[in-house]
Amino acid sequence: MLFSILQPLEDVMKSILDFFHSNVGLPWSWSIVALTILVRIVLVPLTVRQIHSMQSLQAHAPEMKEIQKKYKGDKQKQNEELMKFYRENNINPAASCLPMLFQLPVFISLYYSLRHFHAPKGSDLSFLHFVPSIAAHTTTHWGGYVLLVVYVLSQMASTLYMSATADKMQRTLFMIMPLVFVFVIARFPAGLVLYWVTTNLWTVGQGLITRRLMPKTPPPDLFRRSSRTPPKDDTGGNGASPSSPEKPKEPAERPSGGGQPRRVRRKKGTARRR
Repeated sequence: MLFSILQPLEDVMKSILDFFHSNVGLPWSWSIVALTILVRIVLVPLTVRQIHSMQSLQAHAPEMKEIQKKYKGDKQKQNEELMKFYRENNINPAASCLPMLFQLPVFISLYYSLRHFHAPKGSDLSFLHFVPSIAAHTTTHWGGYVLLVVYVLSQMASTLYMSATADKMQRTLFMIMPLVFVFVIARFPAGLVLYWVTTNLWTVGQGLITRRLMPKTPPPDLFRRSSRTPPKDDTGGNGASPSSPEKPKEPAERPSGGGQPRRVRRKKGTARRR
């Protein structure tokens, strides 16, 4: 059933590869590279949303940590408050996953295309002449192991940009995942690993460019009131209302002349008459 659903995508994938190979004149391996670049260009609008979402999450990270700390014992309340916070600040956490989700059908359809790949006789199926065939398993030749090493390094590098808002434990887990998945990907066709390496390198280059060119999201206004912001105490602890005008202090009575008070001496005879 899955094969029947993906059959149209597989036909489209074969047509694109045939176009790059027959019309443009690229080898089959570079046709996969061109296919990857074409897919990433189509996904540029989603990628821009992903970058803005990651910057917004990074800018509001201290506020979200405060919410998580406040409702640490109540996970349901914590999720509700985080959802309210996302709506108030126009944050979409799912935007960071959209490019990956849209690439998944391409990845699967390319996998089936390479499994049923039938190239004309005499066609060069190698990649840089050290991987025998893009349709064969990656580990059938020593060049495939080199391709797997490049995959792991490129996946780790792309993870540094994709997990900018994750905590230390999550980032460590994301860095370990390529080492675990490499044993599964080793059984894939070499052309599929080539596709994944190319998209990882695109992600790294994209991260380097956007960090320099795209403006960063300004930090949140810490004094902006929200539904969960407690009222600010402007009384300074004396109980006075911040809106009530401050009574001017009466100036201290000063002696005339600006000097010491004058002492009047009484005559001795005056005190005795009483």
